[in-house]
Amino acid sequence: MIPRVPRLSSLWVRGTSASSAGATPAVGDGGGPSPSESPTGRTSVQTSRVWRGGVGSARAGSLLAGAVRITAWIGRSHAPWSASGSWVRETAREAIMKKPRAAVGSRCRKRASSQEGREKCARSSTQAKPSAPNGLARRQEEVELQASVSPYHLFRDTAEVTVFRESLLSWYDREKRDLPWRRQAEGEVDPDRRAYAVWVSEVMLQQTQVATVINYYTRWMQKWPTLQDLASASLEEVNQLWAGLGYYSRGRRLLQGARKVVEELGGHMPRTAETLQQLLPGVGRYTAGAIASIAFGQATGVVDGNVVRVLCRVRAIGADPSSTLVSQQLWSLAQQLVDPTRPGDFNQAAMDLGATVCTPQRPLCSQCPLQSLCRARQRVEREQLSASQSLPGSADVEECAPTTGQCQLCTPPTEPWDQSLGVANFPRKASRKSLREECSATCVLEQPRALGGARILLVQRPNSGLLAGLWEFPSVTMEPSEQCQRKALLQELQNWAGPLPATRLQHLGQVVHIFSHIKLIYQVYGLALEGQTPVTDTPPGARWLTREEFHTAAVSTAMKKVFRVYEGQQPGTCKGSRRATPSSRKKPSPGQQVLDSLFRPHIRTDTPSLKIAAQ
Repeated sequence: MIPRVPRLSSLWVRGTSASSAGATPAVGDGGGPSPSESPTGRTSVQTSRVWRGGVGSARAGSLLAGAVRITAWIGRSHAPWSASGSWVRETAREAIMKKPRAAVGSRCRKRASSQEGREKCARSSTQAKPSAPNGLARRQEEVELQASVSPYHLFRDTAEVTVFRESLLSWYDREKRDLPWRRQAEGEVDPDRRAYAVWVSEVMLQQTQVATVINYYTRWMQKWPTLQDLASASLEEVNQLWAGLGYYSRGRRLLQGARKVVEELGGHMPRTAETLQQLLPGVGRYTAGAIASIAFGQATGVVDGNVVRVLCRVRAIGADPSSTLVSQQLWSLAQQLVDPTRPGDFNQAAMDLGATVCTPQRPLCSQCPLQSLCRARQRVEREQLSASQSLPGSADVEECAPTTGQCQLCTPPTEPWDQSLGVANFPRKASRKSLREECSATCVLEQPRALGGARILLVQRPNSGLLAGLWEFPSVTMEPSEQCQRKALLQELQNWAGPLPATRLQHLGQVVHIFSHIKLIYQVYGLALEGQTPVTDTPPGARWLTREEFHTAAVSTAMKKVFRVYEGQQPGTCKGSRRATPSSRKKPSPGQQVLDSLFRPHIRTDTPSLKIAAQ
């Protein structure tokens, strides 16, 4: 029999409205889809008008907390009432989310005169944004998400969560990689310096392999060991040290973030994942969680590419991990699993496991500490057993058993199981977007007889966009037509260096460089200023460098490829070929090539053009 809750609810609402406005709002769990009408007979729209009419947000929160507790109790015994918690929560949320924003604005105006006030205002105004990653809205999303997927992909048993944590941390204690940023963070007592060390490493590791980052990180920390040191650096210095690491906006944002911490936050890093993400430029959800958990011990989960792979395999999640629903589920799992006593170690352990054991291809399942919990491994064993018995494989519905329709976390029916992949069937590979192809003509302009030695011309790119602020050889974006390239490129060169002999502009080859979203084809030209008066005056944004200075300047990897084509030209090749063809002449030894480049740096005008495709 269903209890008569409506009368009790209406009395309670009147009592809450008359109570003190100083009560602290609380949030509970539970609740399902919002019904069209509440137990009291009022629709949610009508009730929200009541809240706006004068009931404070604290009282709304108190009502919410109590309602959720009651509905949770009712829901366990009486299903028809299990949805009332969502209705009360949603109704109260409207009032709670409206009132504080005006209050925050008024407080900020009163405190804006002091440095401390500006810092607090910055935090408060940012936290009041509806897009804040915490709060009632996120809790509601998580509740709805849990209801839309099968328990097969979740951790419902607390004992299973405990085994996951203990197994992973025990493995990490034995197998963790010795990395410079870990040593730096573990041995640092000052929390701001510790957070800075973690911040730099996490930004460098985005889209970049650990082996590549180690030397860059070591040089960075030697040059700028503290936030204050970095804040006083110039963008030119940052770009110079970052050269070759790729994704150059990362270094620029690190510099901007350091300056903001020093100038606006009193030199102290924000202490939580929420404030890190809200206050620091370029710090997203993952980076904020990594800093907060490793440097400050906040129990917050993180999800990067390695963690995605581990979680998708452990829970057999075959849907596209880049989709919103799957991404939310993975973050929810990470938050559920993170060890509250060792959150930083736990997050690093999950990333290490994905990087060294649960790899994209040929994973080392026999060395995995999570074998007993891995549903992907269980699926492989079932498929192998079915194949050995000449029986059809188990249907997905028998593994997942979704309550209604196709589970949104399962592999789509259109993608059958690939026996050769094993656990690597998870996660599903996201479809790659086709790269936009662009063509650029670029020229190495050299003065072989310049005062002080041979020099080459570099110009600086704009301060925004691709490769912002870096130095490059004069270039023009053009159609593939060579005739158009030569004319436009010569005009660009003359803008920087004055009148030039057009007949000496030689096509040398081709370089292909892949950026994250662009396939850029550089047509490489060379021009040596022989017998001319050396150019000494250059407009702003241009400079002449020696070859040694070029190799230490803030230039991109693509420009270093272009310069190798210029230095490594070979005679006897076909100008029209896409790639270099074997020469009829004997190829000089590597040592001879080095000597030639030192003693004959100019462009030979009688040498046929060389076309090289450098990937």
